[in-house]
Amino acid sequence: MRLRTLRKQKGISQLKLALDLGMNQNSISRYENGEREADYRTLIAFADYFNVSIDYLLERTDNPHCNR
Repeated sequence: MRLRTLRKQKGISQLKLALDLGMNQNSISRYENGEREADYRTLIAFADYFNVSIDYLLERTDNPHCNR
């Protein structure tokens, strides 16, 4: 998942991302390290937060744009 890359591009910490999304920093760390897989709601929250498609987030495409 491109979560770490997107977070660093935006210049925010794991803690800031966690607070913004109502999660804890441990969860963000586990998602970034592949120790935990995000459920549908979490994937949608990440995609909306970074304004990218879920396919881009999951590395199924290199096109970050959402089709809305």
